[in-house]
Parts: sequence; C-alpha cells; structure tokens
Amino acid sequence: MAKITSSRSNTKVFYILGLVNILMLLQNVNCYEFKVGGSGDWSVPMDANANNYNQWAERSRFQIGDTLSFNYSADKDSVLLVNKADFDNCNTASPIEKYSDGHSVVKFNHSGPYYFISGVHDNCVKNEKLHLVVMADRSHHNQTAASSPPPSPSVDEVPPSPAPSGEEAPSPPSDSGETNPTPAPSQESSPPSPPKNGASSIVMSFVGSAAAFVGSSILLGF
Repeated sequence: MAKITSSRSNTKVFYILGLVNILMLLQNVNCYEFKVGGSGDWSVPMDANANNYNQWAERSRFQIGDTLSFNYSADKDSVLLVNKADFDNCNTASPIEKYSDGHSVVKFNHSGPYYFISGVHDNCVKNEKLHLVVMADRSHHNQTAASSPPPSPSVDEVPPSPAPSGEEAPSPPSDSGETNPTPAPSQESSPPSPPKNGASSIVMSFVGSAAAFVGSSILLGF
C-alpha cells in the first residue's frame, strides 16, 4: 500500500512539473533574446570613433518582453542603465540599474528609449555605449480603435425638413442622364483582418487557460 501511495505521489509531482514547464513556454513564446552588438560581446569598439552598438540597434526591432544579453569580464567591466543626460556625458555615478556579473540579461518591461553605458568611464568615452528604442505595443491601441463608436452622419445625409403649411414642397432634383451617382460600396466585401498581435495574444491566452484547466483536472484526480 505504501508503494502504491508513493508511486501516485511521484506521478502527481511529474504532472505538476510538466504543467509548470508548459505555462513557462507559453509565457515566453513571443519573446526574443538579443545579444548586444549581434555577438553579445560588451567591450570597447576597435574603432573608438564608430558607434557600432547604436548602428546595430538601428537595424533591430525590440519589443516589450524581449531581453538583451551582455558578456564581459566581471572584474574589468560592467553595464549601467542610465538616463539620456548621463548617457551623453558618460556619467557612471548614479545609474538607474547596474549589472556586474559578467553575463547580464536585461528585460524590456516598457516601450521607449533605453540607454546603456560601460561602468568604466574611459570605456564609455571610447563609445562602449548603446542607445536603443523598444517599440510600443499596438495591440491595445487597435482594440480600442475597433470598439470606438462610428462617426456621426454628415450634413448631406440628414433628410430635409418638411415645407411649412400652405407652401409647396420644393420639387426634387431632376433625374437627368448627365448625373452618374456613385454606386454604394458592396456590403459583401470582407472585413479587415484583426491585428496580428491581438490575435496572437488571444490564442496564447486560450491555450494557457486550457493548460491550466487540464492541470487542475489532473490534480483533482489524485
């Protein structure tokens, strides 16, 4: 009896770990890890007059949830997240964040500019520094625009008021052959496809909910 109970307990732990791994994969499926400069090496550029890191950043597309990794010698260098003024002046005295473990990974939690410099002032002066921009999340904006009310009708669409009592109503405009009214747009045209990011988020939320439901059912069965 003790062996059966132990076997069931081990099976339960196995299913729980599997469920946790699935949820972690679903959470990170849309994220990407960038290596600084393309190689991950954080050091003084060979040409101190060239903005190698900034040029690389301009060719990349960073999004919220992505990460950026830095590799360097922990006893000789570090990475500082700073504001624009400290970035321009290579001020290492008051960083927003400091990383010094030799392999630092920074996650982008919001959109907008990020400024990184070397923790060694002389290295920063020699262009060991990086400025990049994380793109804004457009999915929420698209959903808000889709739910906004339609525009009010134009003045031309409002029907004319009836003529006063005792007066003749104005005659309708003549239907001459010279007028070619613009045909109304076809109602059978297909609606625009939903934003890709929004659809992806909905699918991932559904899959995550399904995985959580399956995991809960498994736990209740034990």
